[in-house]
Amino acid sequence: MDNSTQTVITDTKLKSMSEEIQREASRRRTFAIISHPDAGKTTLTEKLLLYGGALELAGSVTAKKKQRDTASDWMDIEKKRGISISSTVLQFDYGNYRLNLLDTPGHKDFSEDTYRVLMAVDAVIMVIDAGKGIESQTRKLFEICRKRGIPIFTFMNKLDRPSMTPLELIDQLEKVLNLHAFPVVWPLGNGQDFKGVYDRLRKEVHLFERVPAGEYKAPVSIRDIRDHLVKDILSEQTYNEVVEEIALLDDAHGGFERDAVLHGKTTPVFFGSAANNFGVELLLRGFLEYSAGPSPRKAISGWIPLDNLHFSGFVFKVQTNMNPLHRDRMVFVRVCSGRFYRDMIINHVRLGKEIRLSGCHSVFGRNREIAWEAYPGDIIGFVTRADFRVGDTISTDPNLVFEEIPRFAPECFAFLHNSLSSSYKSFRKGVEHLLAEDIVQVFHLQDHRSNLLLLGAVGPLQFEVMQYRLKDEYGVESRLESMPWEVLRWLDAPLNDTDLKRSLPHGAALGTDEQGRMVILFPSEWSLKYFSEKNPLIRLLESPNKTK
Repeated sequence: MDNSTQTVITDTKLKSMSEEIQREASRRRTFAIISHPDAGKTTLTEKLLLYGGALELAGSVTAKKKQRDTASDWMDIEKKRGISISSTVLQFDYGNYRLNLLDTPGHKDFSEDTYRVLMAVDAVIMVIDAGKGIESQTRKLFEICRKRGIPIFTFMNKLDRPSMTPLELIDQLEKVLNLHAFPVVWPLGNGQDFKGVYDRLRKEVHLFERVPAGEYKAPVSIRDIRDHLVKDILSEQTYNEVVEEIALLDDAHGGFERDAVLHGKTTPVFFGSAANNFGVELLLRGFLEYSAGPSPRKAISGWIPLDNLHFSGFVFKVQTNMNPLHRDRMVFVRVCSGRFYRDMIINHVRLGKEIRLSGCHSVFGRNREIAWEAYPGDIIGFVTRADFRVGDTISTDPNLVFEEIPRFAPECFAFLHNSLSSSYKSFRKGVEHLLAEDIVQVFHLQDHRSNLLLLGAVGPLQFEVMQYRLKDEYGVESRLESMPWEVLRWLDAPLNDTDLKRSLPHGAALGTDEQGRMVILFPSEWSLKYFSEKNPLIRLLESPNKTK
């Protein structure tokens, strides 16, 4: 065989591999659900799983003992508190699509976990309580999505309760978020009179029937807006209002452009009730129809195409004790390029080591299945004892490095004490394991009276969760000693310790983070401002520099 024949065969094989990667990637949809706490985010997650065929019966997110647990809130503290405290990966198939759904915490104390998830997705569904409108945490999460250019789909939830008028909600979306809103569906009534929705693009009325506890799919009948059954089910006033509003929308919101959605300029708006399953399937189908597959990710060297023959991905989450019997640690990776296969040898770029990925899984909450292969857009988890951190790059190309995921500056600080000397080993082991999740940060204070680690968190609930998990997962009682600092800043460049200490305001302290980068802790924003005015040449950072 001559060289020209060998080249043709090689080129043909490479082309085939490229086409396979592109074809599989186009089937992927990787998205997160975001909202203000109690807007119904986890309930909607559960119902999307129900309509996606991943669950036979939907669970409940409330803390009542007799109700079923949700698939996404699997930790004991989540079940008892009825809130999401950790992002969850739920992978399932729907039609020809492979969906990677990430349920995120809504509470502001866990905003850093949510931010990392947003680095790993290609779109979001923003859930808004129709009775309250846009709330503070929703605005913050929306701004993160806007900065990253993430397409946003909006679900106006809880129409089965008294709510703001749909026109008010659309107006609020456009004015508060400065985002063009296109209502894809329109509600027929609200509260007890909420009967269904009108699909504006298909010109169809979807009438729903309530089912007990919303455990299974709501029966639906599809009608024309002029159908007598529609007029009979709705009150005369509601029917006339709906017809007038639809006519008004057709004039003011005519023309739907998918490209505008993908570029973050327009948000498709859906109305419904996740608790009663009203409008959930329309949201799921609309999301799949108007969203797009994964896009290339940016590394330090430039954009990495999906069909790059080198497999690559980055770590966005570490979770310990998903299997408490084995004290395991699962590392979650967003696949960015190439094809992953089981037992692949990859480069742990930060450590400069080769590692065989043998214990890899596709994940559904706490449940897992062996992952034999994965493509761009997929989320895979692998159990390992290797030192992985959030932001690490894994790749078959040792020179490929994705941009680092920024850290949030903590606002709460405390020392964590072991309450019983007899449980010292378990305490030390538990703290070490939980800190590996990289949610609570660790700092070392200079000239401090003890060798205790100073813990820093975005909010106090993170400390509460850590103490609960130490007791629940390791049988260890602990005591929290809160410290008075409220603001932390990293120094842009190392400075002489002696000179720096002289310039610190009263109550401030000097320390280092886990990577040895110098930090200053201030007792208040006023103290920080005072220091900055007195030392204009010292540059302070809200997020640390990228590691080299």
